[in-house]
Amino acid sequence: MILFHGSDKIVEKPVANYGRNKVDFGQGFYLTSLHEQAVKWAKIIAFKKGLGKAYVSEYTLDESLLDSLGLRYKKFLAYDMEWLDYVIDCRNGGSLQNQYDVVEGGVANDNVIDTVENYENGIITAEQALGQLQYKKVNHQICIRSQEVLDRMLQFIRWEEV
Repeated sequence: MILFHGSDKIVEKPVANYGRNKVDFGQGFYLTSLHEQAVKWAKIIAFKKGLGKAYVSEYTLDESLLDSLGLRYKKFLAYDMEWLDYVIDCRNGGSLQNQYDVVEGGVANDNVIDTVENYENGIITAEQALGQLQYKKVNHQICIRSQEVLDRMLQFIRWEEV
């Protein structure tokens, strides 16, 4: 699988326990299979930090090792109740994130986050939130929370300035 990471830096050797911990899938190294999404992330990060340069690093991930290494792997296939509960728990610094080495699924991006926040704040019910989320275009992210997984399964290929 080809994956991309957008940043204000070139990341040849990713680190699992770096960065914010109150994000969609908890603290970890985030990647996407969508090049355009990585470019957007890189530009947003560079802009927020007041930097002029943004980079996308490209990797391969050996998916066959996900099962053979006995990793704790979770894949969310849709914006559903399980995804919603997981994201809210992680964004609140909860412990669900500690159950997995690798988490894959949709992004709580600008098109989704208002719904998540409205549900979290009790403004709408879970059913209303899921009803709104079903019409959102699912983006893609993989959060690798284990350094062992990064070291054994992720191979840096190249980088580009975007």
